[in-house]
Amino acid sequence: MKKRFVQLTGVLLLSAWAANAVAAGSIRFEPYIFEARSGEKVEAEKGVFEVPENRSKPGSRTLKLAFVRFASTNPDKGPPIIYLAGGPGGSGVDAARGRRFPLFMALREVADVIALDQRGTGWSNDIPPCDVPTGPDDGKPLTRDQIVEQTRKAMAECARFFREKGVDLAGYNTNESADDIEELRRLLGVPKVSLWGISYGTHLALATLKRHGSSIDRAVLASIEGLDETVKLPALTDAFFGRLQKVIEADPVASKIYPDFVGTMRRVHAGVEKEPATAVIKDAAGQERKVSFSLFELQLLLSASIADPSRSSMLPALCAMMDRGDFTQPAALIHRMLRAQPMVRISGMAEAMDAASGISPSRARLVERQAKSALVGDALNYPMPHMADSLGVPDLGESFRSPVTSDVPTLFLSGTLDGRTYPESAAEIASRFARATRVIVENGGHNIFEQDPAVAGAVVAFMKGEPVASTILLPPPQFPH
Repeated sequence: MKKRFVQLTGVLLLSAWAANAVAAGSIRFEPYIFEARSGEKVEAEKGVFEVPENRSKPGSRTLKLAFVRFASTNPDKGPPIIYLAGGPGGSGVDAARGRRFPLFMALREVADVIALDQRGTGWSNDIPPCDVPTGPDDGKPLTRDQIVEQTRKAMAECARFFREKGVDLAGYNTNESADDIEELRRLLGVPKVSLWGISYGTHLALATLKRHGSSIDRAVLASIEGLDETVKLPALTDAFFGRLQKVIEADPVASKIYPDFVGTMRRVHAGVEKEPATAVIKDAAGQERKVSFSLFELQLLLSASIADPSRSSMLPALCAMMDRGDFTQPAALIHRMLRAQPMVRISGMAEAMDAASGISPSRARLVERQAKSALVGDALNYPMPHMADSLGVPDLGESFRSPVTSDVPTLFLSGTLDGRTYPESAAEIASRFARATRVIVENGGHNIFEQDPAVAGAVVAFMKGEPVASTILLPPPQFPH
């Protein structure tokens, strides 16, 4: 009897999928058993639709964009919720397989939930990767100018490679992706959709609100990146380090071990700027090698370590170690991060998206001025704007980067210990939204959704139209003792 029930259920589901395929026009649906990395499985649908690679170019080739749709458990469901991954370059489908899977499932209480692979990502990617040799590592420090020149050369080589492969990088920009979302909404046959994004996904959501605001019902934006914030302000990164210092000061033990974390960083930086640091490390093969590194290399390492408290909490101990003259650990990390790989891989999509979003002239001047005295200089943004013109991608211009105003109900989630995107800029963006709800997550980082159930609960509550608390308090990070 159970087997017969399963067979009948399968027939009914297939009939429903077939009906959806007809109703949705050119979207092709098929049943899909979605498996999370936890091993959990759920019935879903895989959808594919087609868009031009470059809508401004007649005869542009066609891209196939794919997504997974999780059916709502609510008989009175709201507009579909589309998840927009960060990066740029992140896969929405892959994000749903990871630690955000429970939140995807919880949001089914509200509406169908769609994990979209944006153009050039995951299942929606047909750009061949471009691998460029990095050259031999002689253990000598690499200056900022050397690293920038190497990157610009690699980008230019890959731009030629992509053209030869028939890829039009001019089609990989945030406006095109925003229009993809509008096309998906139209093909789904719904008057509105809701957006749920993080990091670059909020950048895309803001562009969609600007271009297609009447098509958006609600939006959840976490770790917000404004349309003129592809390049972050060094002063706001310094403000983040100041907040981390205050968390240290509130810890009775850590405050005694690291009484002046920021001051220690500045002292270490001054020493490495004066004379490159050197240490003997063991490489991946177990061979000893002498490694020297520059200030810019150190700043790149620190910039890669501040997204979330789980990593930034390690920095006081690392800086104290360097302050004592021990550079072994940072040398090993820099070697592994910047020098150990014989090839550097350029995806095309991520680099083109950032280059197209660009930076306004006034902001570029501000970044340059602030970077001169900032703790990580302009390394946090690397390789933007250093390589912006290397790919030959058109800049979307000042009209794209102008502020967004909206009356769409929007939740803005910011973590106080997010070292990549900042509460200050989120507040400025939210001030132009007539129906903004701001939530500050004390001690929260960049990858905020999975850091505490209360954060996921706020997302679900907001999507249901319920009130949410203005502050969520997470435990402070633990510092090495």
